[in-house]
Amino acid sequence: MSQLLFRLSKLSSRENNVLTHKSSRLFSTSPYLTLGTRVKEVLPGGCKIADVLLFDPVEEELVTVPDKTIPKELMDQEMVGASHGWGFFCARHDRSVRITDLFNPLASKSNPTVITLPQLTALPSNQIEEVCNVAMTSSPHLEDCVVAIKFSGNQMSLCRPGRDLEWTNILTPPNCLENSNLMYSKRDKKFYLPAPGGKYLFSYHLHSKEEDIPEVQEVVYRGHPELDQSEWELLSSCTRTEYLVESSFSGERFLIKWYALGFYSSVLKGVYHITKRFMVFREEETTEGSIMCYTEDIGDMCIFLANSEAFCVPASSCAGLKPNSIYHMGRGLGFYDLTTGNPHQYLAPDGAPSVLSQPYWLPPFST
Repeated sequence: MSQLLFRLSKLSSRENNVLTHKSSRLFSTSPYLTLGTRVKEVLPGGCKIADVLLFDPVEEELVTVPDKTIPKELMDQEMVGASHGWGFFCARHDRSVRITDLFNPLASKSNPTVITLPQLTALPSNQIEEVCNVAMTSSPHLEDCVVAIKFSGNQMSLCRPGRDLEWTNILTPPNCLENSNLMYSKRDKKFYLPAPGGKYLFSYHLHSKEEDIPEVQEVVYRGHPELDQSEWELLSSCTRTEYLVESSFSGERFLIKWYALGFYSSVLKGVYHITKRFMVFREEETTEGSIMCYTEDIGDMCIFLANSEAFCVPASSCAGLKPNSIYHMGRGLGFYDLTTGNPHQYLAPDGAPSVLSQPYWLPPFST
């Protein structure tokens, strides 16, 4: 999908919609989407000098952080996820993992931080699948940080940076969590995986072992939108993805259902998706336990969804963000206004790469 995204929007853009290319901005307010790097020079020893490319959803424009050094440790590695503003890279040849602040515009240009984690290994009688997503409890600099990687198969792996010499591999329940989106709850100090359909939440504590069985919570829903039968039929034909996200500001927790309709493009020779609807359910405590209640009002909150760990940001803390909205990347790039139910798709800014290899949302950075 990421390979088609900006090609598609460029086909639909007009000259008067071409956006400004901005360079060397002060980054202290807005979340950003990583668009990759543009290599300018190869140095002796294996390092490279490159421009880091970011997308600003507020100004709807490309932002360039010029002349960043890409350390040789990141050569021949691909970005596989992001959490807390840190990028995760994995090498195909030896499955080594590194965490870096390369995409942090406030970090050192000449000496980005790179934290090396143990090589990934597979469970017995299992093979390592592609990385599905990652989550992290805190900054990897902190002593109590725990990193979790969810694979597209039935494996999740945990590691404490700088402390563990190998990953703790966990076999997740088969046939129900293969592509679930991983999130960390600061409130509960657990990693969560929503099952497809959002009927159950599976959770693992920070010191889970290979043989541990996850806690399973049945999700009880209250309320749904009032839709015509034809609208329900349309949604039933859509691809649906569930996300669990927790606000680090208020502690509120939301379960989001993302509906996207797939189309085949003969021009692009591939399938792309158009977002049709989001349904948001806010967790509320009752005498019967926690219940997910349908809502079209999350107030000042903005939710950011992609293959990176989902996060929330108050719109009032970042000038220009749309309150009560969901910013998304993966099945189209844009934002969805929960108040009106109207989707907005971003056009490709001038200078953006046609193929996106590393599209992950990063939370706001501060000085």
